[in-house]
Amino acid sequence: MTRSSLKKCSFVLFFLMITLLAGATELPVISILATGGTIAGSGASATGSAYKAATSPVEKVIAAVPELNQIARIRGEQICNISSQDMKIEYWLKLAARINQLFRLGLADGVVITHGTDTLEETAYFLNLTVAYDKPVVLTGSMRPGSALSADGAMNLYNAVAVATAENSRNKGVLVVMNDRIYSARGVRKCDTINPAAFADHENGPLGRVNYGKVSFNTKPDKQHTYQSVLKLGIFAAALPEVAIVYGYAGINPQIVETVCNSGIKGLVYAGVGNGNPSEEVLAILAKASANGVTVVRATRVPDGPVTLDAEVDDAKYGFIVADSLTPQKARILLMLALQKQLPRNEIQQLYFEY
Repeated sequence: MTRSSLKKCSFVLFFLMITLLAGATELPVISILATGGTIAGSGASATGSAYKAATSPVEKVIAAVPELNQIARIRGEQICNISSQDMKIEYWLKLAARINQLFRLGLADGVVITHGTDTLEETAYFLNLTVAYDKPVVLTGSMRPGSALSADGAMNLYNAVAVATAENSRNKGVLVVMNDRIYSARGVRKCDTINPAAFADHENGPLGRVNYGKVSFNTKPDKQHTYQSVLKLGIFAAALPEVAIVYGYAGINPQIVETVCNSGIKGLVYAGVGNGNPSEEVLAILAKASANGVTVVRATRVPDGPVTLDAEVDDAKYGFIVADSLTPQKARILLMLALQKQLPRNEIQQLYFEY
């Protein structure tokens, strides 16, 4: 072989090596934003139910699943480290701002949020209304801490990252991945207190499945979300108006509702019985609150089905809004954001049907 041929072969080999190395670094960048929860928790016994949530930092949560590095370039950040019953609006605002910043600057191809399961659905819906991009944002958690037998956190995290890397996860709004199922942020809710199959969407079912990292979608959300949302906050955090939830029940003391209405709140979600119905005494108090400038939304304590306009309650007469099929806790989130935008009631009502 001549010297010229050797040079050519060396150049070809060098080019192939560079190409292979470049290919190896083309895995998508996924930012894991950790907030604590059971997925970051541990207990003294593998068979006992007692444990403490939010004991492990994001680095330890990621290190427990080294297989993540085979499907993505992982970047971890600790947003907070709490049990999700302690989730606050300030953390929601921080999450939304950071996600929008990551996407705006091109620092991530997708985001996974590790979260406690108690309020996971609320955080997911808040982000569904405030993230300004169509890139995948996926929330996951676990029902058992990593110290438990048959802990579910590692597989949930792996599957969530797989969903965040999938091209067909774009433009589907914020997603929740739990127990091999993919759910929309709007419809998903926690339906069991202890079972690993704790999440479901009874109205619409899951959007798809993820099996050992293999992602398949059966459908997509039919409501507006993320980049389509008029409620986006951008990259800047802001305070949100105070909105309360009152739960209806037989024999409710109307003075309790009146006290809440007079506490300085800007909005009230009434989780009524049946089709969002209040008692006659409570109806009078809600009507007065509405007349005094409190935005009143009728939701329902019933697990499934929408609250409809002008059925047993004359919503037009009292200036009420109905939550459609949103749960009371998600109805509160939409109302806070709508009031922050100072939208009129007729526009807020339309948002409940569209989002």
